[in-house]
Amino acid sequence: MPSISEKGKAMPASPIRKLVPYAEEAKRKGRKVYHLNIGQPDIPTPEVALNALRNINLKVIEYSHSAGNESYRRKLATYYQKIGININHTEMLITTGGSEAIIFALMACINPGEEVITPEPFYANYNGFATTAGIKIVPVTSYIKDDFALPPIQDIEKKITSKTKGIIVCNPNNPTGYLYSKEELLHLKEIVKKHDLFLFSDEAYRDFCYDGAEHFSAMNLDGIDNNVILLDSVSKRYSECGVRIGALITKNKDVISTALKFAQARLSPPGLGQIVGEASIDTPDEYFKEVNREYTARRNFMVEALNKIPGVYCPQPKGAFYTVVKLPVDDADKFAKWLLEEFEYKNQTVMVAPASGFYSTPGSGKNEVRIAYVLKIDDLKNAMMILGEALKVYPGRV
Repeated sequence: MPSISEKGKAMPASPIRKLVPYAEEAKRKGRKVYHLNIGQPDIPTPEVALNALRNINLKVIEYSHSAGNESYRRKLATYYQKIGININHTEMLITTGGSEAIIFALMACINPGEEVITPEPFYANYNGFATTAGIKIVPVTSYIKDDFALPPIQDIEKKITSKTKGIIVCNPNNPTGYLYSKEELLHLKEIVKKHDLFLFSDEAYRDFCYDGAEHFSAMNLDGIDNNVILLDSVSKRYSECGVRIGALITKNKDVISTALKFAQARLSPPGLGQIVGEASIDTPDEYFKEVNREYTARRNFMVEALNKIPGVYCPQPKGAFYTVVKLPVDDADKFAKWLLEEFEYKNQTVMVAPASGFYSTPGSGKNEVRIAYVLKIDDLKNAMMILGEALKVYPGRV
């Protein structure tokens, strides 16, 4: 039998999705599973977006321009201008989700065998994107004891070699919920400028900032216009994960023209998704205020509930809708599997994402899990109670 490719063998499984078969088996046993493992919001998609779908009057659903519909790009440019990011429609590509934006950016900017630095824990799919592009992710560790703040600049600089081509940050951060401050981004700017690196800024959670904190975009770092690449998505902002629409944005014309060649090879981004994305820009401000109120309430409840469980530590996330939590367990991977395979409380259990999959450094995150607070508070109450009961009886408790 022919063997599969080395790249295929190297491609990592999703730490978020690899436990799905165990969850499905738990459901077959009749157990209710509370999904704390995946960032799928339950917030309704804006009506303006749904109405755009309902009212489509096309005779043919045809290819768009490889960079995306010009009408969408022009309208999207006005969205960024409104939030203080000064770009125009020629400085962006519409992509198949934020995932494709990241892959195109990496392939356009970094040669196979070269390296990109990122704080860990990091969005697990960066590993998959790096494998696809043939590049290496080099982690610089942030720690739960520091609530996952940006590691010291000297720690980042120590990782820079002749193979380093860029730094990638997710702000607000998935999986930790940490919001990088303007000051921290200015520190990154110093390194980027000094070593002439690309700065890939994944800002898919920009609208999820709490306690009056404001998001500062890497696009507004003066003096490094040609170094910064903004990666974005409609998935979380408008609760539209399934339309698969993202964007790659940069003032670097060489990056745009190079990424466009990759975009041409896949023909065009989703046509129906672009219609939804374009309509979504008209979402009223009240929608975002209500979403922010809801997630703030969920976060506050969850953080308090987790920190009341003996042996658990949960930092206070300032953005996104995730947190990485330290548990009194020997191995979070084993614990997550045990929850689905062997544990039930009143015929219910919970599904969490082991944090080890969000680290590259071996052994890191062994007693940590990522929790997504994307459930209604009533469901979160049950989930936290179940988690507390599980920790009382888990055989590997430490």
